[in-house]
Amino acid sequence: MEKSKKLTPSLLFNIILFGFMGQVAWAVENNFFNMYLYNRIGGTEYDIANMVAASAATAMLSSLFMGSLSDKLNRRKIFISAGYIVWGITVMSFAFITPENVAKVTGSPVVAAIPATVMLVIIMDCVMTFMGSTSNDAAFNAWVTDVTNPSNRTITETILAACPVVALVVVTAAFGSLSSVFGYGPCFIGLGLLVTVCGVIGIFTIKDSRNGVKTSASFIECLTYGFRPSVIKNNKSLYIALVCMGIFSIASQVFFPYLFIYIQHYINMDTLTSTPIYIIIPCVLALIGVVVLLVKLFTLIDKVGKAKIAFPCSAIFVVGLALVFFAGKNFWFFAVTILLALAGYALLMILLNAAIRDFTPEDKAGQLQGIRMIFSVLLPMVIGPRVAAGVINHFAVDTYINEYQNAVNIPVPHIYLTAAIIAVTIFIPLIFLAREFKKEKTA
Repeated sequence: MEKSKKLTPSLLFNIILFGFMGQVAWAVENNFFNMYLYNRIGGTEYDIANMVAASAATAMLSSLFMGSLSDKLNRRKIFISAGYIVWGITVMSFAFITPENVAKVTGSPVVAAIPATVMLVIIMDCVMTFMGSTSNDAAFNAWVTDVTNPSNRTITETILAACPVVALVVVTAAFGSLSSVFGYGPCFIGLGLLVTVCGVIGIFTIKDSRNGVKTSASFIECLTYGFRPSVIKNNKSLYIALVCMGIFSIASQVFFPYLFIYIQHYINMDTLTSTPIYIIIPCVLALIGVVVLLVKLFTLIDKVGKAKIAFPCSAIFVVGLALVFFAGKNFWFFAVTILLALAGYALLMILLNAAIRDFTPEDKAGQLQGIRMIFSVLLPMVIGPRVAAGVINHFAVDTYINEYQNAVNIPVPHIYLTAAIIAVTIFIPLIFLAREFKKEKTA
């Protein structure tokens, strides 16, 4: 399949559909699964950190193996469509994982079944992550790299960067409100059905970007490609961009897994489930502000250049996070400052993802997805939540009594300050990345 100079309606449809639905599923997994484990199952902040770390390791290994396999088999479509179909089924399975159901199976009291239920949630989260990473992180991302080129990647990354922002708003407003009315179970089933339907649609709409002729390289060669010293040396710009992504993602994972729990319990928004207008209004404002900003600025990024705009975007992210720390329990101050941080987050995501795609060897996109996941998912999700859990454990002054009468620590503003401190270090590799941007521009 030839690279398109313009994003055709068919390409746009599939990029938006699979990009958005994938991010909706990830938004629920990254945020409401944490709340589900924390509020409904009886887990602690350390259980959340363990689940996020296990999921991250699964995501990296899935992307590494399945991305390499898609390159070896020279296929993308089957991994995307079939992957989304099964991904949705695994999401639906969470509707049936509760301490009550585990207690019925094991014949133990409900309270005694909590540890086993926590473990089961973590295991199934890894199963779900395997399917999501296979279909979205590995195959879909490689497919996007296949069908785009540097001339249309900024707008492509703008669309893909807007997807998680819109998804977060939709998930916050819709999933949050619906789960308070119908419970988590029906919402997991509904979301799973949507993801599965998305995969079915892909059978008819996606054109495979590969010809299906197997490569001559062995699977082991494909699997180890990105780890070779010669490959790292010959693709220095790619690995510098990955280091920037790693720092950025670690900072993000310090606060993202605890974001909704923080809003619900620290800012005393327990009433938001019964009066969703308090959360819907700022979310809609965030949606309008951030999406408009992204759509308007993608042309500026091309005009000014990624090198020049990378530093102010990083500054917005760092300053936004630092200001959230000072917002305290003031919800509206928090809403404004988190919007600023999310704007910097989204802009940096556009720049870094576009840079990674630009610097990725065109015939090795699948093999390098696992390397990308090491920096964007594995290290951040292992380090970030664990750092946050330590910060919460040290600075927490209040606890939350869950429905099983267990006291668990409530996240504190210090996680945002910690994230800002980590994010500041991105300026060091950005200096080197800016030089690579300039070399690319003059080449």
